[in-house]
Amino acid sequence: MIVRDFMTKNPFYTNPKEPIYNVKSVMDREKFSKVPVLDDSGKLVGVVTKTDLKKAMPSEATTLDIYELGYLLSKITVEKVMKKDPITIQKDATIEEAAKIMSEKGLSSLVVMDGEVLTGILSKSDLFKALVNMFGLRYEGVRASLEVSDDCGVLAKISSAIAEKKGKIVSFITADGSDVSKRIITFKILGLDKETVREILSKVGGEIKDIR
Repeated sequence: MIVRDFMTKNPFYTNPKEPIYNVKSVMDREKFSKVPVLDDSGKLVGVVTKTDLKKAMPSEATTLDIYELGYLLSKITVEKVMKKDPITIQKDATIEEAAKIMSEKGLSSLVVMDGEVLTGILSKSDLFKALVNMFGLRYEGVRASLEVSDDCGVLAKISSAIAEKKGKIVSFITADGSDVSKRIITFKILGLDKETVREILSKVGGEIKDIR
């Protein structure tokens, strides 16, 4: 799964000289949490988030009237509050690379680039869509997890046994097992009922962790 297939394309962006009030209005209306900042040449120079804007806004306890407040906000530009040198990812990177970066850096979204050109935004919501796709959740079928030895040919043995019963695997992923010698394989299988899948997996070996 590749970032370009799940990102939001042609994202809204702003300019360093733009007053923050204008950007905040768009972000509030469109429910954006992060906006890329491009200079006049189209180069990415930063990002601005809702948190950045909130910190720059006057306190609710301010004694300024609405006209003074409006004047003040018109003088604060994006370049004064944006984060420079933002973390980015290339559009041809994998979804798992993006998820790893977002998890390690505590990011809710990533700016996506095509070389040096802004091409998209990848958000947590986009990752959830990828997860739904990865697990085959849109299909009605049997979901089964099996812990097996991390040996060559194990997956081929399981898939062959399922195919012999006219079952169809629409998704599978693997994860670390209870120790380094084992893997947990999770399948989504169509065309077979739960008891048939249980019977197949019981014969191929390993421990059935979950089946539903």
